[in-house]
Amino acid sequence: MSEDNKKPEPKGAIGRFLASPPDSVGKTLFTAVSVCLVASMVVSAAAVALRPTQAVNALKDKQVNILQVAGIFDPQKDVLESFAAFEPRVLELATGKFTDQFDAATFDDRAAADDPATSVALDDDPAGIVRQGKFVTVYLLRDDAGGVDKVIMPLHGYGLWSTLYGFIAVEENGNDIFGLQFYEHAETPGLGAEVDNPRWKAQWAGKALRDDAGVLKINVAKSVSSAGPDHHIDALAGATLTSNGVDNLVRFWMGEEGYAPFLENLKAGGV
Repeated sequence: MSEDNKKPEPKGAIGRFLASPPDSVGKTLFTAVSVCLVASMVVSAAAVALRPTQAVNALKDKQVNILQVAGIFDPQKDVLESFAAFEPRVLELATGKFTDQFDAATFDDRAAADDPATSVALDDDPAGIVRQGKFVTVYLLRDDAGGVDKVIMPLHGYGLWSTLYGFIAVEENGNDIFGLQFYEHAETPGLGAEVDNPRWKAQWAGKALRDDAGVLKINVAKSVSSAGPDHHIDALAGATLTSNGVDNLVRFWMGEEGYAPFLENLKAGGV
């Protein structure tokens, strides 16, 4: 072959790369990396674009859980319309009184619990939450006469694998439980996740937080304690640590470091 008919040798790294066979190591790696980069960009863009929708859905799910624990959820009705029945108020835990320092419509309980200015580090921490917010949002459900019918209070604490976030609904006397349920957790399916089982949740209705002397007696245990059946919730089968976690978090939040001052005010009719 004459020198004039010879194919010119590719020059530079790019030239050699383009001239290499399609199944070469270089082109294979380039294709794999390119696909990964494009895919990650698409996923990131989708996550950013969907973030507002996800926030709206999370808020709606939280509202549904509040409606459910209060016993007024109707799947045929608009959630926002139903949720308008509640009066959200920001509560100062230490005093058990409402505060106008924050807007209840926008107050973020979790952010407040992480902020040193609005939370305290716990030395005695049976619920495993590390820091406790000084303020929380509670939800009042009033009767036709304008009096308090039920109050829904957020609570959270550590189970076996995760922090369980939920709500407890208490009657106007500040002592009788109407319901309890969790809206977020990562406990073991079929074991600790049975906190979502309707039959287990149904046990809470009608149980009393305290005895006639005002001593906190509510407990989650395998067998009925000396406190008696009026304060007893059966532990979850095969999920001792999750059951202990629920017991600890409920007793913590219903105790003096939690809602006890507020419940006393509620009982006295000061809400």
